[in-house]
Amino acid sequence: MNLLYTRLALKDLAGLDKKISRRILKKVTWFAEQKNPLEFAKRLKPPFADLYRFRIGDYRVIFEMGKHQELRIIIILRVKHRSNVY
Repeated sequence: MNLLYTRLALKDLAGLDKKISRRILKKVTWFAEQKNPLEFAKRLKPPFADLYRFRIGDYRVIFEMGKHQELRIIIILRVKHRSNVY
């Protein structure tokens, strides 16, 4: 599984404490390496029903699954504290 971070997601990570951002990156990479990453995710409700989120402590990683033929991609859209993400 490939990971792709949007510019906003990278900006979100850069604004966090380094220890927290490293933890988030490590956990997202672990999720992506699993056979079925969606097993650890939750689908968001309408109007965002095509998006998912990973829960990493008090932070939420919002993403969408992209498919390009046989290549599967997780596109990380945002990384925010749970009080600010929705």
